[in-house]
Amino acid sequence: MSRTRSAGGAADGDGGAREGGPGSGTRGGSGNGGRGGSGNGGRGGSENGARSGPGRHDFGGKVAIVTGAAQGIGEAYARALAAAGAAVVVADVNAGGGERVTADIEAAGGRAAFAGTDVSDPDSARAMADLAVEQFGGIDFLVNNAAIYGTMKLDLLLTVDWAYYKNFMGVNMDGALACTRACYRHMAGRGGGAIVNQSSTAAWLYSSFYGLAKAGINGLTQQLAHELGGMGIRVNAIAPGPTDTAATRSVAGNAAGELVKSLALKRMGQPQDMVGACLFLLSEEASWVTGHVINVDGGQVFRA
Repeated sequence: MSRTRSAGGAADGDGGAREGGPGSGTRGGSGNGGRGGSGNGGRGGSENGARSGPGRHDFGGKVAIVTGAAQGIGEAYARALAAAGAAVVVADVNAGGGERVTADIEAAGGRAAFAGTDVSDPDSARAMADLAVEQFGGIDFLVNNAAIYGTMKLDLLLTVDWAYYKNFMGVNMDGALACTRACYRHMAGRGGGAIVNQSSTAAWLYSSFYGLAKAGINGLTQQLAHELGGMGIRVNAIAPGPTDTAATRSVAGNAAGELVKSLALKRMGQPQDMVGACLFLLSEEASWVTGHVINVDGGQVFRA
């Protein structure tokens, strides 16, 4: 069994959630209001944890960190990476959820460790990276998935409380940079690696400060791709469309059904729908792909 440890000053709360649309909370965690964790409520991953994911990729010997991995899409990423053979650091503010995912992966024969992480706190992000190195010997992959989403305040850029806005952006945009800064030297020391940032179709739609943060993630992805390319580190992003998780149901409510009508494919996405894109972008199959944002959205957004 791998040890678990709290990285930096992470809290034990539920965390804000992530992907697919606006959300809330405090410090970017798994489902509702806390600091730096998981994604959208709902389990969103394989029940078998380590060995039931797609068999196309072999990440044996690799070490991956997934932030916001206690539930939702982040959990699906963590479980799939473990199923493909990677050792996985499950990083989240939600200790209960993160430890559950870690235990499930280990019970299924995988390697995992939990790190309580506030992605907006550089010290906490560094402790997360240190745990990966201590437990597994290095870092190859980073999936920046944590964000405030499921309990997000719905407000305008013009009127949202300034302290709340700064806190929100500290998690949903700056958190990806803090974690990248904490990890990139370790990745370079192993000859390179790959980073996947979690964007959203909200980056191209009106969605107030949530959309602004995701547009920032897209820009961060492109800029970091150039700064890190010379070190052999690729940086890409995934932009989910409306995804059926507890966080999306919390934010969108009955409007989720209306969102489906605007999609080319007439159904909500599932957390597992994002997994293939994530594994591809981390894999050697994408060895000449960097600086790109891949929409996995049922045809919600068209970009020429």
